[in-house]
Amino acid sequence: MTRRCVCPGSYDPVTLGHVDAIRRAASLFDEVVVAVLHNPAKQGVFTPDERRALIEDALGDLPGVSVEVFGGRLLVDVCREVGADVVVKGLRSDTDFAYELPMALMNRHLTGVETVFLPGEPSLAHVSSSLVKEVARYGGDVSGLVTDRVRDELAARLTPR
Repeated sequence: MTRRCVCPGSYDPVTLGHVDAIRRAASLFDEVVVAVLHNPAKQGVFTPDERRALIEDALGDLPGVSVEVFGGRLLVDVCREVGADVVVKGLRSDTDFAYELPMALMNRHLTGVETVFLPGEPSLAHVSSSLVKEVARYGGDVSGLVTDRVRDELAARLTPR
């Protein structure tokens, strides 16, 4: 029996914290579906397809990992569609846990989907997509927080001229 999980997120952009959590999930499960969840009501820096490409670039060497874009549906429906009964979420802090726990309980209530929380790499605990975008927007160096390709793409889009 194949053990399949979903690693959901907006990934706008994918950070090294995301990459760490996905790599660790890949060591625990046979297949990992990285679900780029897109809310059409929100404008991101990258399109969903660009996010998928950036994630694939960061994780291209990992067997059993696929990246798919999903919009306008519940995470439990995504899990059902891809045949996963586990969601994997990386946690940076107790604040992340407090935010994620009610969603995990609701997902289990709705369909029985379980959530596995992976503690984040401590050296990346301060890294979030929002902070990375803010630093890049004002010309700061985000090296070591994202892949080189993401850093370059952010600089091209957000750095003041």
